[in-house]
Amino acid sequence: MTPLPPQAQIREVGLRDGLQSIPTVLPTARKCEWIAAAHAAGQREIEVGSFVPARLLPQLADTAEVLAYAKTLPGLVSSVLVPNLKGAERALECDADLMLLPLSASHAHSLANLRKTPDEVVAEMGRMRAARDASGKKTLIEGGVGTAFGCTLQGEVKVAEVLRLMMALLDAGADRVSLADTVGYAHPRAVAELFEQAMKLAGDRFCCGHFHDTRGLALANVYAALQVGVTRFDASLAGIGGCPHAPGASGNAATEDLAFMLAACGVNTGIDLTALLALRANVAAWLQGEPTHGALWRAGLPSTFQRTPA
Repeated sequence: MTPLPPQAQIREVGLRDGLQSIPTVLPTARKCEWIAAAHAAGQREIEVGSFVPARLLPQLADTAEVLAYAKTLPGLVSSVLVPNLKGAERALECDADLMLLPLSASHAHSLANLRKTPDEVVAEMGRMRAARDASGKKTLIEGGVGTAFGCTLQGEVKVAEVLRLMMALLDAGADRVSLADTVGYAHPRAVAELFEQAMKLAGDRFCCGHFHDTRGLALANVYAALQVGVTRFDASLAGIGGCPHAPGASGNAATEDLAFMLAACGVNTGIDLTALLALRANVAAWLQGEPTHGALWRAGLPSTFQRTPA
């Protein structure tokens, strides 16, 4: 049996990927309360929002204010999604720790989501890197390759194209890269094969896996990635989120379920699961009427389970 890594990091993306996918606009104070409780529970990386026009995503219009609050918490890495150079400039102005540029390996999805071809997004990465370097800021730049396992609009996405675009992002100036199963097409065998190739090419600049639970395989896919050495994963509290181009999608991997699976497998995340479940209950109440997902909150932790991180 392949030994699993002793530690793994969960980046909370509910405040961005989750909230942008539902109609409810969560007040800034609630977002800050969420971040504070997540930090207290042991989470150390949170994607707090996205610098996009407020008219497009009013749910994330307060990203600058939320980021400013997150920056006050010790040891917290605060990341934001940026779709273009203008968003990157805002991230730099607000001193984000990390900004993530999403790229769809699917040509059709890229045009629908960003109105750019994949190679035009690569060119945007080059402009973002130049802006970062000119600013003197230490903000890291991550290039996230989405629809890495297929696309509801295009269908098949070639592995060779995914890897080409991943390396093109690095060549254009990304500090690191990640892969995302945007529409829930991945399965464990495909994850192991693609992530193994990606890590061989990108080395320690490959940093993260992002899985949606559209067909119930998010945790199985995380486990497959763990077995090839990936140690950082995105997840969303209560499994909120998804993709507008994936009808019927059930959202992202649920943070609490992922944290439980990792802990049960002996992989330390530093997260207090009891505290995380309490936060999940609060967030679900704040988002009353919105669809939430996950399994751990229904059954609770086993009575024999170690409730605090080692």
